[in-house]
Amino acid sequence: MSVVQEMLAFNERFVAEKQYEQFVSDKFPDKKVVILTCMDARLTELLPHALGLKNGDAKIIKNAGAILSHPFGSVMRSILVALYALGAEEVVVIGHHDCGMSTIDPNHMISEMKDRGIDQQILHTLEVSGVDLNQWLRGFTSVQESVAHSVSLVKNHPLLPPGTNVHGLVIDPGTGKLDVVDC
Repeated sequence: MSVVQEMLAFNERFVAEKQYEQFVSDKFPDKKVVILTCMDARLTELLPHALGLKNGDAKIIKNAGAILSHPFGSVMRSILVALYALGAEEVVVIGHHDCGMSTIDPNHMISEMKDRGIDQQILHTLEVSGVDLNQWLRGFTSVQESVAHSVSLVKNHPLLPPGTNVHGLVIDPGTGKLDVVDC
């Protein structure tokens, strides 16, 4: 049985036994906060617990490294939707220590892409089209600097509602301890 088949089988039982009832909420975050954080699997349950959040308390956006890389990309759009349409009033960017994005080697990833079937011609087409894969795949060397950069992009966004508080934190994925970068 594949992982997805196992998930679907579990889901049937979950719904039949009405286990979802403890998670019932609406689409508006009770704590009026939107969080940008990393997709690291260690944070799935740790982060909400370390922040004292329950289901329905926050809008949580996840990506690799909690990096806001483009001021008009999908992450910033999601933040703005949370602020303008879903009742969020504050933004929190939460990176974490020991993040995989701090050790990403773009050349190694490109080599892996080739090994897994991406044709060199596709990579060449992207290059001549102005896509710098090395830059696009690059992570960061300092999680604190990365969080501060993302916080700065949000704070200085021309569409951010005036007076919106934007915070930056770093969490330890082992203990859940939070360090303030910008608050």
